[in-house]
Amino acid sequence: MRHGVMLEQDTLASGDLDLSALVASFDQYTAFGATDPSEMAERIGNADCVIINKLPVNAELLAALPQLKLICVVATGVNNIDLTAAKAHGVDVVNCRAYGTAAVSQHVLCLMLALSTQLLPYANAVASGRWQSARHFCFLDYPIEELAGKTLLIVGHGELGSAVGRLAAALGMQVEIAERPDAKETRSGRVAFATAIEKADVVTLHCPLTPSTQNLINKEVLARMKRSAFIINTARGGIVNEQDLADALRTGEIAGAGIDVLSEEPPRNGNPLLASDIPNLIVTPHTAWGSQPARQRIVDQTVENIQAWKAGEPIRQVT
Repeated sequence: MRHGVMLEQDTLASGDLDLSALVASFDQYTAFGATDPSEMAERIGNADCVIINKLPVNAELLAALPQLKLICVVATGVNNIDLTAAKAHGVDVVNCRAYGTAAVSQHVLCLMLALSTQLLPYANAVASGRWQSARHFCFLDYPIEELAGKTLLIVGHGELGSAVGRLAAALGMQVEIAERPDAKETRSGRVAFATAIEKADVVTLHCPLTPSTQNLINKEVLARMKRSAFIINTARGGIVNEQDLADALRTGEIAGAGIDVLSEEPPRNGNPLLASDIPNLIVTPHTAWGSQPARQRIVDQTVENIQAWKAGEPIRQVT
């Protein structure tokens, strides 16, 4: 009998998804809206498959669940799982891929456009009565930039980075792809990170969080960027040193930033980028991926992953 347990259903579905095929994939399906890490072992129990999003899976947990055979991650990132321990315990790990390309790329574009057009300052000014009392038909208190002709630097040129590049090119931007910061050589079609960062008008991050990308964007890098530059992060919070970015925005070292991810989510312990005095900063709550079609694709891919695993031919396998 196949028993599947979903531990974080509320992070994926809010009543607007069809979960029937997922439920039907198991003889027994148990779903929890949210789960504390301390509850994981008890709730997984004798299930042979667990479905998670961001909950941590470590060696200690795996050792306590000898019957567990499959971890389905309803996301792409698997940095919350001890993959070495999973392999040692004979637990397969599968994830979802390319489900949010349209949603994330349009969110990146939205942040770029909002920053360049000063969308929020103008909307807030209208809400506060500034337009109603204006002398002329308009007011131009906040400088508006055009993205056409500007240089976009993509850091991480996979599925998402490529999609953002296509959208930016349609706006007339010059698109450049950064080489890995620690690379010994620069591949054809890419530009060295150290020099490209100095020329970029917009930097957008799409790389995974690894030891080599932790704090990739720090005060030294920010100091080399144009004072008119924007930085967009829809990848992982730890790629950007958040205190350094807050300081750079306050001092005008760069012109603006659009952030969809933080180093701790939710930021219950505060975060330097949540201060109210940081100019030209837009922070969204990790929602770039969250369109209804993208979330339904996650469910559909998870069903595919489970069915392929049951047939002995796993797909989208991480370990």
